[in-house]
Amino acid sequence: MKKIFEKIHLNHLTLKNRLVRSATWEGIAVLDGSIDERTYRIYEELAAGGIGAIVTGFTSVCDNDFYFDGMMRLSHDELIPQYKKLTDIIHSYGVPVISQLALGAFYRTHGGRGSLQVEPDDMTREEIELVENQFADAARRAKEAGFDGVQIHAAHFFFLSRFISPAVNHRTDCYGGNSENRSRIICEILSKIRDASPNLHVSIKINSSDFTQDGLTEKESLEICRLLDKDGIDSIEASGNGTSVGGIRAGVNEGYFVPFASRLSDEIKTPVICVGGFRSRAVMEDALNKTDITALSLSRPLVCEPDFPHKLQTDKSEVSKCVSCNGCYSSYMHRCVFNRNEANS
Repeated sequence: MKKIFEKIHLNHLTLKNRLVRSATWEGIAVLDGSIDERTYRIYEELAAGGIGAIVTGFTSVCDNDFYFDGMMRLSHDELIPQYKKLTDIIHSYGVPVISQLALGAFYRTHGGRGSLQVEPDDMTREEIELVENQFADAARRAKEAGFDGVQIHAAHFFFLSRFISPAVNHRTDCYGGNSENRSRIICEILSKIRDASPNLHVSIKINSSDFTQDGLTEKESLEICRLLDKDGIDSIEASGNGTSVGGIRAGVNEGYFVPFASRLSDEIKTPVICVGGFRSRAVMEDALNKTDITALSLSRPLVCEPDFPHKLQTDKSEVSKCVSCNGCYSSYMHRCVFNRNEANS
């Protein structure tokens, strides 16, 4: 019988429990990716709160990625010392930390005339290789900064999510067409990260479905995950496009990606991490023990209560105070709008 609060071992990672902080955007980094005491404070709260592992907010691999404001970056070596301070803080609490490596969009630079967003169909083979190398280079920097692993962000319609989606990718070469071709870029990124940083835990976050017309289906997502399993990915976090479902209530509509994650865990050997509206220990334990899912990830409950894991461990009847209002997404530092003093600090 699996228990939430037991030590587990993944490749290159040891977690004190089965709870993972899912990547959550804070939106407070400087344009060049620099971070300051606000970021350090957020992650120290999380590490002190009892979580088993932390995946940082999405961290761009490129200097000229303008998809969102306030993105962290691991796009040049000068940033490494700032992120080493971050990992040192988290490690002081015995918590492993994974950098979620992302590309919001690919921008082609036109000399001194600015940059233009380019979708997969219009990218050259050289530009695809450039993106792959950017991920591998960022992973190398993550390792030098003390991160225990990296997570390839291929969900939520970020660049890689669009690249593997048939709704966006209509290429006719070896990077388009069927699921295997569209996911070739991810498999090549995985290979390059392995070559450059062999001791990192390499995870991926992927949509179970795009939930959009002609988009990635659950069948295709399973096909891609089987390819990644064959290529030796260390863990897969199952998510979906537009995941922040409102109105989640404990014991009522929790764990909305459990059905897909359960099916995925039946079909592959790679450990599966499931995100999606968990609010109570009872539902979490049910998800773990009625499936082969390895771990569960949390986002909004930890925005509301960074010490939610400690509370769950202390009181089995504890449920999250998060009401899934999604107000955190429009608040300063993406903090819980009901914790007003904290959000304004």
